[in-house]
Amino acid sequence: MSIIVAILVFSIIIIIHELGHFLLAKKNGIGVVEFSIGLGPTIWGITKGETKYSIKLLPFGGMCQMVGEDTDQDTIAENAFYSKGVWQRFSVIFAGPFFNFILAFALSLFVIGFVGYDAPTVVSVTKDSPATEAGLEPGDIIKKIGKDKISIGRELDSYFLYNKITAEPIEIIYEREGNEYSTTLEPAIMKKYLLGFTYMPSADSPAIIKEISVDYPFHQAGLLPGDKITNINGTEITDGAQLSMYMDAHPLDGSKVAVTYERTTKSETVSTTVEVTPMLYQEAYGVGFAYNLAREKTGVLQTLKYSLIEVKYWIVTTIKNLGLLVTGQLSSNDVGGPVAIIGTIGDVYEQTSEQGNALDVVLQMAYITILLSANLGVMNLLPIPALDGGKLLFTLIEAVRGKPIDREKEGMVHLIGMVLLMLLMVFIFFNDIKNVFFK
Repeated sequence: MSIIVAILVFSIIIIIHELGHFLLAKKNGIGVVEFSIGLGPTIWGITKGETKYSIKLLPFGGMCQMVGEDTDQDTIAENAFYSKGVWQRFSVIFAGPFFNFILAFALSLFVIGFVGYDAPTVVSVTKDSPATEAGLEPGDIIKKIGKDKISIGRELDSYFLYNKITAEPIEIIYEREGNEYSTTLEPAIMKKYLLGFTYMPSADSPAIIKEISVDYPFHQAGLLPGDKITNINGTEITDGAQLSMYMDAHPLDGSKVAVTYERTTKSETVSTTVEVTPMLYQEAYGVGFAYNLAREKTGVLQTLKYSLIEVKYWIVTTIKNLGLLVTGQLSSNDVGGPVAIIGTIGDVYEQTSEQGNALDVVLQMAYITILLSANLGVMNLLPIPALDGGKLLFTLIEAVRGKPIDREKEGMVHLIGMVLLMLLMVFIFFNDIKNVFFK
């Protein structure tokens, strides 16, 4: 079932992408020879009018084949791709990635409408830390850090991920009781402690442990994935969001933590309380404040606003990750193709279906579709031959020159690009297999 769901997610993203090309082609009077989902041999097809609609064997791509798209031999035909103006062709090519962004936005409306957004609110400040010295207090809303404008909590996550904290001062603008203030943080060496577990910080599901890190405190205390945390240091925990807020408000400092958890077997549910001592994970420059990542619901206009921010966040994140890959800060092991993506979707589906209700499953699948759809939109806009971005580049060059580049030469460039992309896909496929079976 998880594989079926993963393929369905893939198919929706591809259908929307190719639908963008298809609708704009029809709008501009360009004939569509074939509209297909998947690659390889056709397993089902039907012809209506001038267009054959088909499903291919491999669900990892799609195609909207237009009349005369790959050659200028059909430019004399009124409905040929190259018989149309530059900006008509530009709109048809651009529509694919743009429709992926539209899909991401539509699903963001759905997700944020149900569970809200993650406000960038300070939830705790460590005593005698740089944040204390800078005057930050719980409840402050971070509006800007360094040069980055902040709208959601995950953008703070991104800032600390892509900007290594050093002794250099950090400028912060924050809001308190409707007024904006600015301050300067001077990072200091701080200790970070971990218990060694992950969970879903959602108000719609219990605080169930998803993963346990080997040789970390929770593993040593005998906790297992699937255990449900119900109490920490005397504070009752009813869901993942409450656990997240507690952990943010009570940063680990090496002191013992009393954890009560429930383990359900086929015959009974047993509640157990253990004392664990957080493990020192690292000593590094830090700022000494924790921020909100739990979701809070909002009104209609704010839902529209934060849905746009959600799409922007994933677009920017994709671009920054590409930058890390190009500069060698990410390795080939950090690159995932269709196999890895389907595996991830399947894992998320299985974990959510086991721990939550049908709505939780739908929301998680919608959320991962937002990520993938925005990612596909960005990747297709890269100025690489054979991709939409490469075709857009040639179209823009034609617009600037006032005349087209030789179609045969352009076709040869795209052919070479396609061959290189196929070789890259083969590499990614085997990289996926290696990462899955030979970790």
